[in-house]
Amino acid sequence: MQEIVLAGGCFWCLDAAYRVVDGVEDVVSGYTGGSVVQPSYELVCTGSTGHAEAVKVVYDESRVPTEVILDMFFTMHDPRQLNRQGNDVGTQYRSAMFYRDEAEKERFETAIARASEWWPGELVTTLEPLREFFGAEDEHQDFFAKNPTQGYCLAVAAPKVNKIRAGFADYLRV
Repeated sequence: MQEIVLAGGCFWCLDAAYRVVDGVEDVVSGYTGGSVVQPSYELVCTGSTGHAEAVKVVYDESRVPTEVILDMFFTMHDPRQLNRQGNDVGTQYRSAMFYRDEAEKERFETAIARASEWWPGELVTTLEPLREFFGAEDEHQDFFAKNPTQGYCLAVAAPKVNKIRAGFADYLRV
């Protein structure tokens, strides 16, 4: 199994979109990139901790290649928006890729270059070393599945899931 940590707006959206992918074994919503030990949702939402809402995607690379996981990331959020995704504003909603080593950093750089070919304008996705990843509270795990009729899920998360369904049909769960 491979693990990758990505941030692209609200973690509920990334979580929901990756859960429809065959070969993704787990998605953990959480926080990384900040300075507070044991951050909470309430603290991170203030924008003062430096953490991003992120997901740790655990996947089988023989069923879904890393390049596809990364292309999905750049499909489901707008990497040109600095410290925001839509109405979610603040550094906690930044577009970021958290690398474990130089090889993963290079892989992320290649994915950014590939995405820049289909996104007009400058991509602001940051590359940051992965420090500690803190899993979010239980109510934030698999939020979309638990709350499919919640307004935010219908308006924001569902369209992102639909983008993955439309653009990556060969990699969807049956």
